[in-house]
Amino acid sequence: MCQAFGHTAPHCPQLQQQGYGQHHSANLALHNPTGTVEWFPNTGAKQHVTPDLATLTASEPYLGNDNLHVGDVKRLSISHIGHTKLYTPHRSFTLSNVLHVPAITKSLLSVQKFCLDNNVYFKFHHFLFYVNDLNTNKVLLSGQSKYGLYALSRFRSSVPSVPQAYWSPCISAYADLWHRRLGHPTSCIFQFLESKNKIICNNKHLNFQSQSCPLGKSLCLSLGPTGHKTFAPLELIFSDVWGPAPLFSSDDYPYFVIFVDAHIQYIWYYPLVAKFDVYFVFHQFQTLVERQFSLK
Repeated sequence: MCQAFGHTAPHCPQLQQQGYGQHHSANLALHNPTGTVEWFPNTGAKQHVTPDLATLTASEPYLGNDNLHVGDVKRLSISHIGHTKLYTPHRSFTLSNVLHVPAITKSLLSVQKFCLDNNVYFKFHHFLFYVNDLNTNKVLLSGQSKYGLYALSRFRSSVPSVPQAYWSPCISAYADLWHRRLGHPTSCIFQFLESKNKIICNNKHLNFQSQSCPLGKSLCLSLGPTGHKTFAPLELIFSDVWGPAPLFSSDDYPYFVIFVDAHIQYIWYYPLVAKFDVYFVFHQFQTLVERQFSLK
């Protein structure tokens, strides 16, 4: 409700300030698991270091006598040692032998150890850096300079939990709001959800005219086999006129016509002000292609 993380809709501070009880809930709210971690790549660090023990998925008390030496010659005690994984939408990355040092202020990522454990390499630039796969050179991660340091953020140190939806029939919304929330479904799907009491609308107006609807539902149909064989350009031309479009082009054209050569599969596109312009556009197209291919 307030766009903040760490609580569900019934416990939203803004709702409580406005006098709503905890029996209220949003029509649809996504519970986002916490655990977002920010790591700072360090080429001088030999080990990964973190001040937060909760960052580690598995850990054990450190019983050795070693300390962490930092730049100002201080020696910081090591409390635990463990490992974790960094999860992104495409793959996970291993962080092994991570030192838990409560006195350190930021989580440090050893560049050399990260590269060895995950078969990657870093490319540092002025304001940003990339992490590339060592075999394919594909960019796997990227980050920017922050506070004068390179920072890796926006990923989690634990497996993302399954999203949970919270729904309450006591709260309704206008049809156009539900339409945007559900990803712009068709009127048939929308009416089906309403008939099954899955959504509750304040009005029945279903004439959705949002810009994303016609753009998202437009289809490109491929031409089926025709049985014709061509041996040179201009022997067979397919044409199609489309319009009027529910949304005009940037130059205010509501129609267009395309010409497709069956042999070379070239496509010529002409925007149209009106449908009757097809006749004049065809003569322009004919003159153009006959000169271009020296054929008639």
